[in-house]
Amino acid sequence: MAKEYNITRATGRCAGCDKEMQPAEEFVATVREAPEEAEEDFARADYCLACWQAAGEAAAAEPGVLGVWRSRVPAPREKKRTFVDDELLISFFERLEGTEEPAKRDFRFVLALILMRKKLLVYDRSEPADGHDVWTMHFRGADAKCSVIDPHMDEEQVSEVSRQLGDILEAEL
Repeated sequence: MAKEYNITRATGRCAGCDKEMQPAEEFVATVREAPEEAEEDFARADYCLACWQAAGEAAAAEPGVLGVWRSRVPAPREKKRTFVDDELLISFFERLEGTEEPAKRDFRFVLALILMRKKLLVYDRSEPADGHDVWTMHFRGADAKCSVIDPHMDEEQVSEVSRQLGDILEAEL
């Protein structure tokens, strides 16, 4: 199993002159060991070409630098628009309550994960029941509880159900 490392995110600004990088602009990125007191394992710094050329090869040879590469700032992407709003997702989730069919139960579980990510559904606790783990949850701002069976899907199964859900709910307009 691969270990995950925490690396500081790109800021979109040059670490040398603090200029904001523009889409399609070339830059040089470095990754170095982060200071011990930092939350991240590694620190990333991006440099515009002018600052990188001024620093020369000395910046790449500094102690602690683990990697250097050249790249371009990506163009901003338009967010996909969906056919459904949050209310329709919630309605769909509620209509699948109590389903016995495994595919629909898996589908409802992935809907619950999506609603949690959107901060609409809040996880309260998990308890074993009838050979399954059952999550007790509530919608933000509501007291009523709902139950979701955790089907213990592996990553591939979650990806497949998520893909199917995306095919149903998303469309380029």
